[in-house]
Amino acid sequence: MSEIGGFDYVIVGAGSAGCVLANRLGEDPAVRVLVLEAGGSEKAVIVDMPAALSIPMNSKRFNWGMKTEPEPGLDGRQVNLPRGKGLGGSSSINGMCWVRGNPMDYELWEALGAEGWRWSNVLPYFQRLEAVRGGGPFRGTDGPVEVTRGPERNPLYNTFVEAGVQAGYARSANMNERQHEGFGPMEMNVGSGRRMSAARAYLRPAMARGNVKVVTGAAVDRVLFEGKRAVGVAYRAAGTDHRATARREVILSAGAIMSPTILKRSGIGPAEELKSHGIAVVHDAPNVGENLMDHMEIYLQMECRQPVSLYPTQSLWGKAKIGMAWLATHKGLGATNHFESGGHIRSRAGIVYPDIQYHFLPLAISYDGKTLASGHGFQVHVGTKRSKSRGWVRLRDARPESLPKVRFNYMTHSDDWHEFRSCIRLTREIFAQPAFAPFRGKELAPGEVVQEDAALDAFLKRKLESAYHPCGTCRMGTDEVAVTTADGRVRGVEGLRVADASLMPQATAGDLNAPTLALAERLSDLIRGRHLPEAADAPLLADPEWRTRQRSASITKDFAADRAKLAADLRETTVSSIAD
Repeated sequence: MSEIGGFDYVIVGAGSAGCVLANRLGEDPAVRVLVLEAGGSEKAVIVDMPAALSIPMNSKRFNWGMKTEPEPGLDGRQVNLPRGKGLGGSSSINGMCWVRGNPMDYELWEALGAEGWRWSNVLPYFQRLEAVRGGGPFRGTDGPVEVTRGPERNPLYNTFVEAGVQAGYARSANMNERQHEGFGPMEMNVGSGRRMSAARAYLRPAMARGNVKVVTGAAVDRVLFEGKRAVGVAYRAAGTDHRATARREVILSAGAIMSPTILKRSGIGPAEELKSHGIAVVHDAPNVGENLMDHMEIYLQMECRQPVSLYPTQSLWGKAKIGMAWLATHKGLGATNHFESGGHIRSRAGIVYPDIQYHFLPLAISYDGKTLASGHGFQVHVGTKRSKSRGWVRLRDARPESLPKVRFNYMTHSDDWHEFRSCIRLTREIFAQPAFAPFRGKELAPGEVVQEDAALDAFLKRKLESAYHPCGTCRMGTDEVAVTTADGRVRGVEGLRVADASLMPQATAGDLNAPTLALAERLSDLIRGRHLPEAADAPLLADPEWRTRQRSASITKDFAADRAKLAADLRETTVSSIAD
């Protein structure tokens, strides 16, 4: 086994969080950082071009091709679980939807034991990482990640927002600024017409400095210990076994699926599981790989009676024209992810902040691009954000080349069914508003005959899909069952951290990439023993009558003045169940 050393930090995984950490820790020219990535380069036209997002997501070069174990809540159906393979990780294959989440997400994190992660502490890190042209006081303007809005030229984008307002919901000028709840424009991490992956924003500039070394094709087997202290990792690259040592820390940033897998292969996890695979126990940690969460979503598709949708662009010639225009100018329909408006609402009265998210698309097509309606149409991707179902990540065997077993236990909590029925019924109500009258044709999916609970549930079992937001498997917190402390240190050992979405005690109300980058930004400071000043103005807005009404155009009350009461309300409404 060859050995490479002289590094202060060894980072496992060049996904979203790993790229941030490599950049920030490498800002000190005296520090040497090694990044080990099992995939290869992310450089490809299909990665850079925003509108081509479904291609790398379904490519063996850029996607590990994982599937869940048979899901008991979905009649044993296996669900696709794309995971990024290469520099940038899943930020190189995702939908580029830029959603910070609701500020109350971070209050909930702290209420669940993630001390110090309240909104006023997290907001400065969002501001540090963003580059938003013309951003308001809550935005960043000179960070590494360019964030833009789509051109919103298609009339259906604004129609969706107007219909939401007509249905009695709030209008949001921008869900990433002062008010998250309501309907409004969406943003995307696209800069100069190209995908702004974590590799492009963080890792490549870090590599150019000279003190950050990246090894691709490096499959990490396990963390190496001297006693209870992590001193390096064992990995395989180009058919050869290697050992890399770290003077300060080993940091796992392999994501919510692979970070707990590597911990287990390293002897940190449930003792009985480890012993069953012949792995020596370094530290018995029963919750490594547990608490697995995700967002699910369903498509509601409508026929469009006017020829204004993106349907003509889906022909071979239509795609070729878009591609040629983008290659020449990095502009046009190739420069957007086409999710240019959306919304966040509450499924019922009695919950503080939104648990349903909408992504609107002026086309009727599946997310993987494989199933297209036969004519003009439009759709929303709609799903719940705080499912109470929890899953797990477990070893298939002890071999480093084996992908783990993953089961989310989707739809195994009774509340999930209530909430997804609400997703469908509330969406139908929005599509029925006057704003859609000039465009609205027949309902393509689920179809107008699907009305009763049993019919809706059958449709959901067949059609629910992952939104590709796994998190929570190395939960941070102050309680003894938390896998990590609030600064990512793995309990029971020294010199080892986890820094990625597996730390999240609760999935946020939105897409997970932006929160993961902010999490890594803050952790990079905590690792260095510092912290940005707390934001003086960090509003926590909600409907003042949230206990008694499901919707309101008035999202005006700021709950920041009584954070202790808010924390109690958030804990109560997160764990409580819907009465049947």
